[in-house]
Amino acid sequence: MRFKSFDEINRKIRSGSAVVLTAREVTKLARTKSASEIAKTVDVVTTATFSPMCSSGVFLNFGNCHPPIRMENVRLNNVSAYAGLAAVDAYIGATQLSENKPDYGGAHVIEELIAGKDILLEAESSGTDCYPRRKIKALINKHSINEAIMFNPRNCYQNYPVAVNSSNQKKYTYMGILEPNLSNANYCTSGELSPLINDPYLQTIGIGTRIFLGGAQGFISWNGTQFCSGHQRNKFGIPLMNAATLAVTADLKNMSAEFIQAAYFKHYGVSLYVGLGIPIPILDEEIAAQVIISNQQIPVPVVDFGQPDHPVIAYVSYKELTAGTIKLNGINIPTSSISSSYIAGYIAGVLKHQILENKFTLSRPVQLLPPKESLNSLNPIVEMPEQIFETEQEILLNENLSFNFSKCIHCGLCINVCPSAVFQFNSEGILSYDQTRCTCCFKCVEICPLKLFRSVKVNYEKFKTVPLSG
Repeated sequence: MRFKSFDEINRKIRSGSAVVLTAREVTKLARTKSASEIAKTVDVVTTATFSPMCSSGVFLNFGNCHPPIRMENVRLNNVSAYAGLAAVDAYIGATQLSENKPDYGGAHVIEELIAGKDILLEAESSGTDCYPRRKIKALINKHSINEAIMFNPRNCYQNYPVAVNSSNQKKYTYMGILEPNLSNANYCTSGELSPLINDPYLQTIGIGTRIFLGGAQGFISWNGTQFCSGHQRNKFGIPLMNAATLAVTADLKNMSAEFIQAAYFKHYGVSLYVGLGIPIPILDEEIAAQVIISNQQIPVPVVDFGQPDHPVIAYVSYKELTAGTIKLNGINIPTSSISSSYIAGYIAGVLKHQILENKFTLSRPVQLLPPKESLNSLNPIVEMPEQIFETEQEILLNENLSFNFSKCIHCGLCINVCPSAVFQFNSEGILSYDQTRCTCCFKCVEICPLKLFRSVKVNYEKFKTVPLSG
């Protein structure tokens, strides 16, 4: 039975009458209230996590300089950024390492940008007619650049395994240092606060959901990479493995370094702690029954990093993990969290107060993420045998020049440069050609942006000085 809608809850938020609880608070309330009673009285439950999320990064637009440059190699504080976007755009990934500091990387640059610190930008270019500058070295910060948009391809795992090590050698991993012989167990989740644990079938969380990301209001933009919803679940609907993930985005300029922090894991590399919160509207009794999940009801797989294939060797509850020890093979193993339950609880509280103060309203997903069917993105890379690919069909315009007409986008650049009127548009705007007119001047080779023209028998290099007009 549906009790409320998104619109009704938003009206209550705007009027100041909404009842908002954190996920921890609603779990405590469930000790004395049924799911049906909670569905009728509670409007929103806030969830959160603060964990290292390697698959994170920021799109940057630096703005043009004078004379302009098309940046081909970009470094920020000696950390390489991907520049294959446009002239002054780049993407810096959280795990990219510095060229001269092994414990510094993209995550640190991102945190310092958020904090308003100056970042050294160095860029080189081969130079072009429209972008003649070849080098630039400047200090930038979040106020001086045009845009800084955080886009994280994979955040907020629905469930994440505990890591142990049964081998006799210490392992340095993204789950921290794993001592030999099952001497410790590290985990990384916020348990009953975790966003996708509280909406296990993704009934309210989807593309377009407004979220708290690093202190700013952001959105879920797609399902995250390695999204997989087809895992087996327990009776409370919780997947028994990693399962769903989220791709998320927000304006870095509105973020706070309090909720985005760089990290370094010894002998593994750099990662980024991301503070993320999601409000869950309590639309009906089914959703209410899901948000009252407790740590005792959350199963977490235990993965052995001491074995080559990292098999799951047991399941424990999140309550056992937070108690400080788990028992495997009769051995009591101390547990440690690499995420922060405290800061996750703080974020859930901040989000709660933003909603109560009418600073944060809920957005209905424009499209739900696939909740039931399996989207298994966890297939391993398989080395493919050598294959023979079909050759593109090419048309011989001249004995020395071929044209791959099947890939032509009919832009018409070749029409203006061809002195022999080989090319023209028909009445439908489709490029046509007359092979009998081609004199093999090679001007079409110069001008075609898709490189669809190819010299067959002669060396094209000697024709490069032929002018493009007249």
